[in-house]
Amino acid sequence: MADYGEKLDVAGSKFQWDMQKGIFHFEGQEGIVFWVRNAMKEFFDTIEEISGQEASHLVFEVAGFRQGTVVGDYFDGLTAAEAAHKITDTYAAVGWGLAKVVNLNEEKKTFSIHIKDSWEYRINHSQGKSSTGPFLAAHYAGVFSRLLDENIWFEIKEDQLHGHDQMIVDYFPSVTTVKKNIHQLSRAKESARIHELERMVEEKTQGLREVIKQISSPVIPVLDGVVVVPLLGKYDEERAEELVYSTLNKLPRYKADYLILDLTGLDGSVDHLTTSLLEKIGSAADLIGSKTILVGLSAGLAVEITQTGVNLGRFDCFQTLQHGIHYAIGQMGKQII
Repeated sequence: MADYGEKLDVAGSKFQWDMQKGIFHFEGQEGIVFWVRNAMKEFFDTIEEISGQEASHLVFEVAGFRQGTVVGDYFDGLTAAEAAHKITDTYAAVGWGLAKVVNLNEEKKTFSIHIKDSWEYRINHSQGKSSTGPFLAAHYAGVFSRLLDENIWFEIKEDQLHGHDQMIVDYFPSVTTVKKNIHQLSRAKESARIHELERMVEEKTQGLREVIKQISSPVIPVLDGVVVVPLLGKYDEERAEELVYSTLNKLPRYKADYLILDLTGLDGSVDHLTTSLLEKIGSAADLIGSKTILVGLSAGLAVEITQTGVNLGRFDCFQTLQHGIHYAIGQMGKQII
């Protein structure tokens, strides 16, 4: 390392070290030096580990572009062609790799840059990646956006990590900006999060449906030959079908002579679907040898059932569950002692 105050000029780029203060200057500005394949690699690895692959790609792209605009301001006053030569020499002097601006058309504001053995390529190669990152490509877009006074964007045509001799990037005026890309990623992440939440809600809802199926309207054997099914809450078509299926499958298991449907827990008014459900269960139970009794019928509930137009008159009806059970065991020639 040079002694305190020593200056170097490398291809027109000025370097200076102040060993007493521990400060390094490049082109009159304070700078720092990192090892590419370990220190900088670790820096990149850490960003990707914390941010994730997609977000870190955008971080490098945005940082590269915005740093490029700072460099473009530094070369203000030069033509794009003059600055292009100066910038590539300066970057080569500080280990950014060999870069060459070709086919620069200041009128159309288009050009290409050939980049060989850049520090980004070397880091990505050390990381075992299959493509070079967007930092340098976006960086030059930022530089020339300032020099050409036009928003410039890029497309990578060839990549050293794909086996080419150098990286070739085409540049052109574009409506694409780093802000738009940030917003696009934010929207994509929001959309992905919404879809994930919807998936979680659907899973929870399905789980709740299964729980409801298990606890809703259970078939309760109260005595030999007598089962009670309490109807709870409000029934839609899906829940009604589940009740019919569950009840009819369990009646033979309990050898039920009587099926008592307890209507006490019905939620709100009784609609046509509910009365049709009662009629359907009763008719199906008759076919497998179980007689149906309706209990929990208040005066108001009886009026509502009548207004639906469904005839439930063929079923024995009682106000309380106790009355229904006594009736059922009496019909079987039994009594509770």
